[in-house]
Amino acid sequence: MGCATHGIPAPTEGGCGMQTFFPANKEFLRQWLSGSCEEVGVYGPRDSHQVVSAQKSPENTVAGNRMPEQTTEDCDPNGSVKGTEGVREVQLGKTEKTQHLFRRLYPYKNNKPTVADVLQITENSLKSHESCTEEELIVTFLQKLLMMNYRARYININKANEQDQAQKKHTDSSEDIVDIFKAISLSNKGTSQSERSHPMDVQMVVFHCADGFLKQLMVNKLSQCQYALPLLVPIPFTQDIEFPLWTFRQINKSWKTKNIYNEVISQTQPIYKADTPMVFFFRFDSVSSSKSHLMNSLINEKHNTFFHRNCPGSSRTRVLMDGVVEIAWFCPSGKNTDKFSKCVAFCNLHGDAGEHEKQLQILTEMASVNVVLLPQLYRNDKSTAIVQGLYTNRMPLICLFTEDESNVIEMKKGKFKIGLKDRNLSDVSEELRRVINDCLSESSTTFTLEDVSKHVFFRVDENEDEDCSRGREAAQKMMRLLENKDLTKIKELFLPHQGTLWHQWSQKNKELHRPQGGETEMDISRKHIEIKKIREQQYDSDISNFMKIFIQEISSDAANKAMFLIKWLRILLDEHTSADLSNLHYKYNKKWSAVVKLKENHDQTEQFKMEQKELERISDELQAAAFGLEHIMREIGQIYESCSSVKKNKKDLQVHFSSLPSFAAEMMISGFPLELMDGDAAHVPVIWISAVLDQLVQKLGDKRVFVLSVLGIQSSGKSTMLNAMFGLQFAVSAGRCTRGAFMQLVRVSDEMKTKMNTDYILVVDTEGLRALELSGRTTRHHDNELATFVVGLGNMTLINIFGENPSEMQDILQIVVQAFMRMKKVRLNPSCVFVHQNVSDVTAGEKNMEGRRRLQKTLDEMTKLAAKDEVCDAEHFSDVIRFDVQNDVKYFAQLWEGSPPMAPPNPNYCENVQELKNTIISHVSKSHGMMLKDLKYRINDLWKALLNEQFVFSFRNSLEISAYRKLENEYSKWSWSLCSAMVKTENKLHNKIENEAIHEVEESDLQRELKKTSEEVNKKMSQFFKEDKDKDIMIQWKTSFEIKMKELQEKIIRESKRKLNQVLQQRDLKNKIDAQRTQHENTLFEKSKELALKLKTKANDDERLKKEFDLFWKRYMNKIITETPLIKDIDVLRDVKLLLSDVYESAPVDHWRESRNIMPVSSYSDYVQLKKSSGKKFTNVLRTVQKKSSGYVLSQEDEIQITSLVTDVFQQTDSLIKSFNISKMGYNISYIQQLIDYIKTRINEHQEGRVKYVFKNEFFMDLVLSISKRANKMITDQHKMFKDAYDPLLYVNKKREEYYSIFQKYCHGATSAAIFGEIICQKLKEPIEQSVYKKTARDIADEIRSNCESLNGNRSKLEKHILKTLAEEEDFGKYMNYIKTPKDHFSGFIRDEVSWYITGQFSVSVLPKMNANIKLLQQKILEATHEYTEHVQANSGDVDLWLKSFTQQLSDVLVFSEKDLCGVKHDDVDNFTLLEDVIRQELPAIMSEISSRFNTDIFEEKLDVKFRPDELLIDHFCQCCWVQCPFCSAICTNTIEKHDGDHSVPFHRVIGINGWHYMQSCILCADICTNLVASDKMFNSSGQWFPYKQYRTGGGVYAKWSITPDRSELPYWKWFVCRFRKDLEKHYHKTFERPSEIPDEWKNLTKEDAIECLDKYI
Repeated sequence: MGCATHGIPAPTEGGCGMQTFFPANKEFLRQWLSGSCEEVGVYGPRDSHQVVSAQKSPENTVAGNRMPEQTTEDCDPNGSVKGTEGVREVQLGKTEKTQHLFRRLYPYKNNKPTVADVLQITENSLKSHESCTEEELIVTFLQKLLMMNYRARYININKANEQDQAQKKHTDSSEDIVDIFKAISLSNKGTSQSERSHPMDVQMVVFHCADGFLKQLMVNKLSQCQYALPLLVPIPFTQDIEFPLWTFRQINKSWKTKNIYNEVISQTQPIYKADTPMVFFFRFDSVSSSKSHLMNSLINEKHNTFFHRNCPGSSRTRVLMDGVVEIAWFCPSGKNTDKFSKCVAFCNLHGDAGEHEKQLQILTEMASVNVVLLPQLYRNDKSTAIVQGLYTNRMPLICLFTEDESNVIEMKKGKFKIGLKDRNLSDVSEELRRVINDCLSESSTTFTLEDVSKHVFFRVDENEDEDCSRGREAAQKMMRLLENKDLTKIKELFLPHQGTLWHQWSQKNKELHRPQGGETEMDISRKHIEIKKIREQQYDSDISNFMKIFIQEISSDAANKAMFLIKWLRILLDEHTSADLSNLHYKYNKKWSAVVKLKENHDQTEQFKMEQKELERISDELQAAAFGLEHIMREIGQIYESCSSVKKNKKDLQVHFSSLPSFAAEMMISGFPLELMDGDAAHVPVIWISAVLDQLVQKLGDKRVFVLSVLGIQSSGKSTMLNAMFGLQFAVSAGRCTRGAFMQLVRVSDEMKTKMNTDYILVVDTEGLRALELSGRTTRHHDNELATFVVGLGNMTLINIFGENPSEMQDILQIVVQAFMRMKKVRLNPSCVFVHQNVSDVTAGEKNMEGRRRLQKTLDEMTKLAAKDEVCDAEHFSDVIRFDVQNDVKYFAQLWEGSPPMAPPNPNYCENVQELKNTIISHVSKSHGMMLKDLKYRINDLWKALLNEQFVFSFRNSLEISAYRKLENEYSKWSWSLCSAMVKTENKLHNKIENEAIHEVEESDLQRELKKTSEEVNKKMSQFFKEDKDKDIMIQWKTSFEIKMKELQEKIIRESKRKLNQVLQQRDLKNKIDAQRTQHENTLFEKSKELALKLKTKANDDERLKKEFDLFWKRYMNKIITETPLIKDIDVLRDVKLLLSDVYESAPVDHWRESRNIMPVSSYSDYVQLKKSSGKKFTNVLRTVQKKSSGYVLSQEDEIQITSLVTDVFQQTDSLIKSFNISKMGYNISYIQQLIDYIKTRINEHQEGRVKYVFKNEFFMDLVLSISKRANKMITDQHKMFKDAYDPLLYVNKKREEYYSIFQKYCHGATSAAIFGEIICQKLKEPIEQSVYKKTARDIADEIRSNCESLNGNRSKLEKHILKTLAEEEDFGKYMNYIKTPKDHFSGFIRDEVSWYITGQFSVSVLPKMNANIKLLQQKILEATHEYTEHVQANSGDVDLWLKSFTQQLSDVLVFSEKDLCGVKHDDVDNFTLLEDVIRQELPAIMSEISSRFNTDIFEEKLDVKFRPDELLIDHFCQCCWVQCPFCSAICTNTIEKHDGDHSVPFHRVIGINGWHYMQSCILCADICTNLVASDKMFNSSGQWFPYKQYRTGGGVYAKWSITPDRSELPYWKWFVCRFRKDLEKHYHKTFERPSEIPDEWKNLTKEDAIECLDKYI
């Protein structure tokens, strides 16, 4: 129908017939991209030097001389070949050239390039290319284009070296030619123009091969570069013409026009919606003038919007541009100098219009003005009919004749003729512009891009892609819900989860973490309840249909569809909101100007207040009207957080809430940003962010990321810079600057991961500091918070400054410096780079040096100011952070090359961006970044610290805490290796001492024994610090832990030496005891031998022999009873009372019965009395110790000191009792005297110190009795062991059967060697048993360290298990034992665990070890027997030599020496072979007898006290700090007993647990330390009052503790207080009541909650 109107012949079906002649070739592009084309096949080789056409005859190819080449950019490339055969030849040439072009240029063989491919950081992306090889051409083009560098079209191609050499050789051969004509002729023959890629072909190859998202990005960048965009594109190898409407969807254009009142009106519109006039340029035949060049002069004479023949890089080999229609818009600036007063579209059809009938027909119909270029008009030409049709049509027509010299002539109304021949381009351009303006003023025709898509001749890209279509349908379905809705109410209606409730929750959460002065736990609990209720209300909110559709669509399996949906939503939402937002911005700017004017006039009248209020109202509307993808994702985040908080799914949620973070993670992987900090609520949704990062780890693995943060004043160009640098598109809705903070992943290519030492760069972009929307309603605090957060998060921070004026940047610099200062205090060490944007002359070296000097001075000034705020000693910025003013300050050129809106980006700006990018990558390669899991912890830590306001004091680095715990675990293993090795050495040397093989122990001996283990431990430690994934964090502790290990080793050696020397000192006394026992044994042997010799003739009369032996045995036992004092049973408590009675004769008789256990008492007030004093000192005492009718009340500090004294005395007396070695030395009442003396000394030392009280006698007596009662069982048991081993009557009676056996053998005439062998076996029985138990104890200790869950970690893990056990048992007495005497409780717990393990694993683990150890001993004994039998026989030795050698060989493993056989006559033993045989025969029976007694009942009784597994483990776990918090009694977690620095603990408790109460009342305090030190409350110490906030000023124990003011508390202790409230009140004789009532929230905690929180937090 249009053809009749315009007189244009309708296009024939099949067009030029390419489908007819080459039906296979339309599949080429698809096959090429899918990789299905063979290397050599129907389309020829892919090698760019082997083209199929080169194999054909010259007559049939483009390469032949018969077919003319394209001569200019706008000329017909096919010359004037006529007829079907000519068309065949042309099409064959074009097809093969197209195929060849794709093969040469396209680097992404086998797949379409995606956005992810081109945005990743590659080695190529870090180079600043002015030239490249042809293989790098497309990659380089894309790189420059993405950086908005319009020089992307002007890349030089490096020529091949051989071509250069050939040219040089040809030149050299022509040196002797004199005739210029001959030289020219030879030159023409010798050099033909090499094949060269046309810049527009490079662009179109990328365009054809890219996927939809990359194509859209590419066109966006072309638009930013002010280049013309592909509007209609013929698809290679087919006759289809594509209209890429999708690529225009995200382009917005801004312009300014004047209204009838001469006011400048700003407009910003999505370009696909812009309703503008359109001027259409096309040509017929070959023309001498460049149409594109002429169009550029109309739009922007300083920029090549349309590429033309005179542009750099242009060549005759253009392949893909024929039939392409490009479009560009002129956007006016609202000035009188504008060439056109309104926005005008210009379309340019490339090639001869006569051959592109579809494009010509449609665009001439839609154009407001048609402009045609042709040489001349001839009646019989095909073009004449078309021009005639346009001439008769009502639409304006301008004919430009290249062979005509005339000026503008109006042939009739709306029809113009202009000659171009020999005319100045500027004059022609001016005439043409004037004519077009005249035509547009008369024409009302306009067009939109969407109108083009209605024509059936074109394929619309977004209709062809099923995922794109489905994504659009879903988005449109959502958008229909928004129709006719007030924009400022949309979020409230459709996104209820992020509205008022989320803002209330955020505010309440901040209030919770920022306590007011007099807050109680009840107040804090009330806030917790309010927060929980808000979450429940948020959970109860309905999910809108809008969100239901979105969640349903993104939850489908089609990932591509979801990505299209997101893109479409962004497009349609921006379209929906842009008009209203533009209007609101206009109102806001107008009102802002009015307020500023009033402020400048110092007008503080009612009008100013009204204007200010109106400004705030408009600002609220702006905030409410902003509606973009970021708000939809925020809603999903809040749906997730509300469900997560109440731990159940919403009824109207189609999927489980736990699947929502997975989608957000997929978005991030696909290159979309995610909101990190909600700018509206000024809050980080840490639950949501943590879940998304967890999903990222699950999908990508725990990858290493480098975090790049960006800070700057609002509208300083941060986002633009990031867009140019990394191609990032931060998710901000139309007409808005970035609010809050967004994070986006930038992938690092595989080739660069090793070089850069990271897998991704995570870019964090922030809202502008000093944002206008926040003015008047927020303060510097908001900017401080944001700056501290992103600076702490970033491994590097870019500080973006607009311009060079220091006064403009003073505020932001102080904020930034303060943030860096905070980072230094919490041991985070980011780097920083300053970027000065919009600097007029970045090349002026002197000016830059002056700018750097000014910046350095300003930074130093800001450092001094910030140092005052942060109470920090810093004079210069370099004191705070490593900063090189020469290399870490960058100057950026102005963004635009000219005046917007028609100015392209400044190439110098792009080069500055490239330079900055390289600087960043350099920093990345030197940094270790952080792992994704670590990033989650860092975000949580930073935000928690910021919530508490006192950032430095509140910051808890979870990564450091986690790394330190891991290090402590390893330290526990290393220290156990040393201890275990030393126990083994101790046992060996102990045996040698007992055997009198050694007589002194030196430290050098122990060091030598420990050397191998020490070297192994040092190697493991060094390896751990080098190879662990957290090595960069741990390096700060490497030196201290090396020192700790060295000190531990020295301590172990010292302690072992002390123990062994003690054994040496006790050996003589023990030898006397042993000698007495041995004498009895040997006497029995000799007497029984004498009796046997007398009865030798009666050897066959067993009854007579037995009767005689019984009579002998009875006589000898009576002799022992008569001559040797027997070892009596003991009564420890009787001895204690006896000794105490001597000291305190006046002690009441009933005191023994009334004495109480001094450990768990609630108060020691009854045990003290005031020191006799006078004057001022006595007055001070009265403040501390207050008299009451029932006695005296000690201060809490004094109670803690006395508790500490009692605990330490208990622990030291335990060690003293162990040193007595009662099981080997026996009991003596002098031991009790030593204990009493020690206790008395400690009490005297304490009360002679700086205390204001003395102890009553009852304290000393009760303390002694408590310790004695506690030690009674241990002493009694050890004495029983001694009695069983050394009481002659008991011991000898146990040996009766052994003696009878030997007696019988003597009677039967056994030889001396046989008897001596049996005696040796009998003597070995006890040492073997001892050795087996010792060795098994060590083995069991090692196994328990590995396999027992509670004992296989460090002390923190052990404490967690203790707390779990206490909760499960619910025994208040055990709790108080743990609270008051934690070391004692730990020891008891370890003993119970070891006992349980031994009992439970006896048959499975313990017994097999014992059997293995006894077999090993048997083997060693038999080996020693055989070895020294041969040795003695070979050296003709006697039995003494044999015995000496035999015992020495076994002295390491057995307490067995010659002295054990000194009374047994063996002089006549000379048959050593028989001796060996007897031992070999008898020993297995001895071993079996010992093994038969292995059972759980006697196992622990048989263990040596020093080598029990529980004692070994107690020594290992309890050699650490046991100092308790002076308020709540929580135990310091440091693993070193007398460590440097403050005591600390991750979680404190309710201080009422420790008996803290309100002064002069019976009310226990229900507060927690970490809350108290943030409050305005006070505590009393030594008669003085101190604020909890300054608790260290209390001195003493208070000064040595670090207590963080935060909300880090364990619900465990809240549950404990509720569960044992009555027990606590009874124990302390006080109550929990107002003003310290237990909050109701605590009462809802269950035992399961308490146990669960231990796993979560410890």
